[in-house]
Amino acid sequence: MREVESGLRARLVEVGVELVAREGVQALTLREIARRAGVSHGAPRRYFPTHLELLSAIAGRGFAELAKRTAGVTDDGTASPRDRLTELGRVYLRFALDNRGMYELMFRHDLLESGRLGLRDTSLPLFGRLVELVALARPDADARLVAGALWANLHGIAQLWGWGSLQLATGANDFDPLLRSVRDAHLGREDG
Repeated sequence: MREVESGLRARLVEVGVELVAREGVQALTLREIARRAGVSHGAPRRYFPTHLELLSAIAGRGFAELAKRTAGVTDDGTASPRDRLTELGRVYLRFALDNRGMYELMFRHDLLESGRLGLRDTSLPLFGRLVELVALARPDADARLVAGALWANLHGIAQLWGWGSLQLATGANDFDPLLRSVRDAHLGREDG
């Protein structure tokens, strides 16, 4: 019986992941997730007492996928910390732009503030990797503050690029020049 219950719980999350990918955050209602999972509209409440808990489980899958994509970048000891930070930013932006609905869900304030998302277990490890790389690239600076500013800039690029605002304002058709500008603003220009 427990296997069936955990299977249905996982199925509800999987349906939510598919739904947010296809139709965006606004489509993530309990009723629609239940319908697509082939269960009664009340069934999700057995596994997720609140809508926020189900949304948090779905967002947790997004954080897990982002962590998986960035793991190789941050663990690559052959590239310089500066190059790894650039690649980490590129992977982060590509994830945000290719997964707009999930990215939006992952950073919803109601989920982050509710404590249900498990911020410490989901986004803070990725931020910790960012801090480590900044510390290697800028040993003279407070790595947490520089990493926070860098992350805020990446998040801003993701949002503004997704809306089309940066392309319009800068005339850029690729976010790489912006990424390099952000990197240089926080790490300084490379010598040479």
